[in-house]
Amino acid sequence: MAVYTLPDLPYDYGALEPAMSGEILELHHDKHHAAYVKGANDGLDRLAEARDKGDYATLVGLEKTFTFNLSGHVLHSIFWNNLSPDGGDRPDGELAAAIDEHFGSFDGFAGQLSAATKGVQGSGWGVLAWEPLSRRLIVEQVYDHHGNVGQGSTPILVFDAWEHAYYLQYRNVRPDYVDRLWNLVNWTDVTARFDAARAADPKI
Repeated sequence: MAVYTLPDLPYDYGALEPAMSGEILELHHDKHHAAYVKGANDGLDRLAEARDKGDYATLVGLEKTFTFNLSGHVLHSIFWNNLSPDGGDRPDGELAAAIDEHFGSFDGFAGQLSAATKGVQGSGWGVLAWEPLSRRLIVEQVYDHHGNVGQGSTPILVFDAWEHAYYLQYRNVRPDYVDRLWNLVNWTDVTARFDAARAADPKI
């Protein structure tokens, strides 16, 4: 029985055009994200099989592969909801105040997240996250799906910088794709994630 399932998109394939083409969105969700879901479920099965046999010779590889696929599933699930055909503009309220406090200004924050996303070496993500130890917002670069992140930080806004997210439309010009993503940001979703992350009380 599958533990992880592919979530439905909250909008039609063509809803994010022209910033993101329907062809890219369909392939991205139905093929790439679906593969991470399958990989995470397969990883659980293989780990269970290793435990049943008491054979842990391949455990390191199994754990790495499982984490890669699970993190890909989580980040994509956030990504779809972070975007909206009615997105763009800027946040308000406490999220806007926190951005000003922790980054100096919205423009400073947007510049840092854009640069982090555009500058990912190889494949990865730019991420705005809530860091609970200092109770502040931080920007992270995620390599592949799960490297170079602060332990315990909670992603609230994620920008996918894998080539499959943009190459069919933007070719090798990742910066143009990242700049267009700002027109799609669903600040209502980001704010809800920000509120939930702040309300949590992790024992660190």
